[in-house]
Amino acid sequence: MTEPSLTFRDLTLGYHSHPAVHHLSGVVARGSLTAVVGSNGSGKSTLMKGIVGVLKPMSGSCTVEKGMRIAYLPQQSELDRSFPARVVDLVSLGLWPRRGLLGRFSKEDRASVSQALMAVGLGGFEKRGIDTLSGGQLQRALFARVLVQDADIILLDEPFNAIDAKTVADLVGLIKRWHGESRTVMVVVHDLELVKEHFPETLLLARKPIAWGSSRDTLRPENLLHARQFHEAWEEGAAWCEDDQLHGHDHTHAHNHSGPHDHMKKGAA
Repeated sequence: MTEPSLTFRDLTLGYHSHPAVHHLSGVVARGSLTAVVGSNGSGKSTLMKGIVGVLKPMSGSCTVEKGMRIAYLPQQSELDRSFPARVVDLVSLGLWPRRGLLGRFSKEDRASVSQALMAVGLGGFEKRGIDTLSGGQLQRALFARVLVQDADIILLDEPFNAIDAKTVADLVGLIKRWHGESRTVMVVVHDLELVKEHFPETLLLARKPIAWGSSRDTLRPENLLHARQFHEAWEEGAAWCEDDQLHGHDHTHAHNHSGPHDHMKKGAA
């Protein structure tokens, strides 16, 4: 039986009493590679923040299996690039969970940082200021920081935005490497063709879960249409858990997945 990394039980997350993710239930299997997709404002980043604990649940729960370490890479837009730091400083931040804020880095730690920079194609960039990096170079440096964290669960929020095709290919290669090492990886992605080519599983969100399972099944046209219709019908100021039927849509779907998945409930509001 497949072991879980994350378990969602009727999880609802939001801001200022307005939910952004409704009634998500299911299990993320250990060692799985999952894309999280949906329109802007569909709750993808909110889910990531809920998993790492930045957002507390409005209801339900998100459980991280005991002893599992999480590495979280937020969107680049959330980072302050004006901070006077070098590339080596940025990547070394990945060691803090193990060494502590005031811990001294060992010779092995410095070697780990150097190896991570080489792995992402930034060998020799150690002393470069992060404010001098291109978008693609910064994303490579952030992936190096994730590498040195040596985490069991890796969460990446829109890591492919505004970077060149070569960098996308290289970073996808790193993600596949983590997957091959049986780490659990969840990635917020906009490019559905990229998802179909490289991600075995997909969670489709439109504030509520629309479908979750194999990418081929999840990204069927009828699911994508359903997600778009629900997202467009949603009122920003709607009451918490307002019945979908008020919007004139029938959102009851059966989500039958074999194997370890028990992702969805029928007709989640």
